[in-house]
Amino acid sequence: MQHRTIGDTSVSAIGLGAMPLSIEHRPDESRAITTVHAALDAGVTLIDTADSYHWHADEVGHNERLIARALAHYGGDLSHVLIATKGGRGRPGDGSWTVDGDPEHLKRAAGASAKRLGVEAIGLYQLHKPDPAIPWAESVGALRDLVEAGTIRAAGISNVTTAQIREAHAILGDALVSVQNQYSPAVRDSEPQLRLSTELGLAFLPWSPLGGISRSSLDGPTGPTSAGTAFHRVAAERGVSPQRVALAWLLSRSAAVIPVPGASRPASITDSALAADFELTESEQTRLAPGKAAENV
Repeated sequence: MQHRTIGDTSVSAIGLGAMPLSIEHRPDESRAITTVHAALDAGVTLIDTADSYHWHADEVGHNERLIARALAHYGGDLSHVLIATKGGRGRPGDGSWTVDGDPEHLKRAAGASAKRLGVEAIGLYQLHKPDPAIPWAESVGALRDLVEAGTIRAAGISNVTTAQIREAHAILGDALVSVQNQYSPAVRDSEPQLRLSTELGLAFLPWSPLGGISRSSLDGPTGPTSAGTAFHRVAAERGVSPQRVALAWLLSRSAAVIPVPGASRPASITDSALAADFELTESEQTRLAPGKAAENV
């Protein structure tokens, strides 16, 4: 599988977004662990989690504990696997999401995440979302303190504006290695953040990267079953899933892009991982370009 870099760490060009394994409609634990193992077998070395990826209020850290168990039961080499987790959001149990960017909360949350993951230092810790009640510099300052304390090795920020990226970069310097925003065939408003991340040498990790691409097409016995978008049409012509085309398109946007598609089935992440080595032709990229494909998504 092709690799890209987050800071000074080489990771697979496609990661695993582990959220679907722990929130509403999650699979049973056996299938969840099999899904993580399928990702590792496919060459995925980046797993994205968060302390808020859980369903019920008393399950804080469910996804982190699940990932730790999956890794503990995996028989292969894990030396190159990077676990990225996030703090700063909560789920009170009613289906809603809260935000807490208080520096002391973030420091406590990072320590708890490290314990759940069973690591001395978290490879990549990301501030999940800016808290409008807390000055951005104070929340980012907590990440700097966590790096200096050795609780985390590198920091990332998520759901941010270009101004917030610049401010965080000024505060954290080389310790800031990633930006994680929503970006997909259907949601392209983070183009400015992608350009800035590329300029600053930061990895850009699109969350929900398959937005606008029907998952049902993966279920067809002979490939894509829908011709509803330009991505589906290219997929049908190439005999692959539209999800693979969408991820390959994201990878073509910038060398900084490392998509983290969610998966709750082994087949889904196995297919997604194949996008790392799937090359679109120049003509196909033109058909999928912003302003063309967006009309069809």
